[in-house]
Amino acid sequence: MRFEDAVRRLATLPEPLPAPADVLMPTIVGDRDLRPARTPPPGRPGRPAAVLVLLYPDESGVARVVLTERSSRDGHHSGEVSFPGGKSEPDDVDIVATALREAGEEVALDGPAAGLRVIGILEPFWIPVSDFAVTPVLAVAERRPKLAAAPAEVARIVEPPIARFLPGAPIVIVERTIGEWPLRYGAYEVDGLTVWGATARILSQLGEVLAD
Repeated sequence: MRFEDAVRRLATLPEPLPAPADVLMPTIVGDRDLRPARTPPPGRPGRPAAVLVLLYPDESGVARVVLTERSSRDGHHSGEVSFPGGKSEPDDVDIVATALREAGEEVALDGPAAGLRVIGILEPFWIPVSDFAVTPVLAVAERRPKLAAAPAEVARIVEPPIARFLPGAPIVIVERTIGEWPLRYGAYEVDGLTVWGATARILSQLGEVLAD
């Protein structure tokens, strides 16, 4: 997909946003299939956090998106593929500021230098295992940003073409046990990495918006 086409299609985000592919939602496998809760319990909104969903043109004008492979360390999301992002801090003026600050810290993103412009937000979601209420902040950059991984948090930066996540793109079905939970879920395979969970659903929803 050409970057200019992506920007044109993102000029006005649809309301409501289209749903991501249902197959990407993890299912607990047992005597019967169960879906993990998608919203926090009443009275507990979750810890605010944000991720930056950034599209930019490569040298050929193809629209690409910035992902990270998390560094392997103790923690719930160690080694996973995600967008740059993290929890809100008291000095963040809003959730957009959280996403931009985290992207600066994790991949050295200089928004003004790349001509970054925030488009809007995609569907917020809750991560039960870490109790984060995450807002995906959607943005575009006029030119390819100069990025560098912060070794303590990011093992490498991955920049696949956004066309990889349009409807009809290949999705593999994975079965694995995480903790005590036997899970089945759909995932994207990108540069030797498996993209699943919330990151995959954000990409799928973005792909649906771009397809429309």
